[in-house]
Parts: sequence; C-alpha cells; structure tokens
Amino acid sequence: MTTLSKSLASWGSEGFSQALKAEMEALESGVLPLEKGSNRGGPVDDTDLSVSVLGAEESADTIVAKTGVFFYEISAGGACGDAPLRENAYCVLRVSIDKATAKAEFTVIFE
Repeated sequence: MTTLSKSLASWGSEGFSQALKAEMEALESGVLPLEKGSNRGGPVDDTDLSVSVLGAEESADTIVAKTGVFFYEISAGGACGDAPLRENAYCVLRVSIDKATAKAEFTVIFE
C-alpha cells in the first residue's frame, strides 16, 4: 500500500496541499486508479500527472482530501494513420490517509 508520510507530517500547515501534490505526482505509474476515471476507457498514460488539491478535512483517524488529477489517455488510431494519440483527461480522486500509518487509499469520485 502507498504511504504519504510527507503529506501526513504537513497536515494542519500551509504546506499540506503542496506536499500532497508533490507526493501524488511522484507516485509510480499505475498506483492511482485513473483508468476507472477515464472518459473514453482507453489506456492511461500517467507519466506526466498534474494534481490539484481541491479540499481536505480530517476525522479522528483519517485525513481525506479531494484532488483533481490531469493525465493523458491513449486513443488508438490518432491523427497520423494508426499512431496512438495522447488526449488530455481529468478525474477527481478522494485520497484517504490513515493518521497512524500514513497509508493512503485512492478512490475515483464521479461528480
């Protein structure tokens, strides 16, 4: 499971959003469930993510942040013959961070 220890450590400070953004953008490919939030159902290219923190709150055990994630989706048969085309894609993820362990869970939010 993924841990977001820098985000947890910065919770309650002005640096939380930047820490969460940086940690999410640095995750290994395939960690975020972006394919569940893709518009066209094509393969996802998550090598160049851009994350925006839309809000966050806490409970006794968890920090929950709402994030917007920009990524690319691959469409077969692009503009140049059969070459695949990278198209902009976006989805909203709920990030739940356990306050005791910094373990994170990512869920697509459909709005």
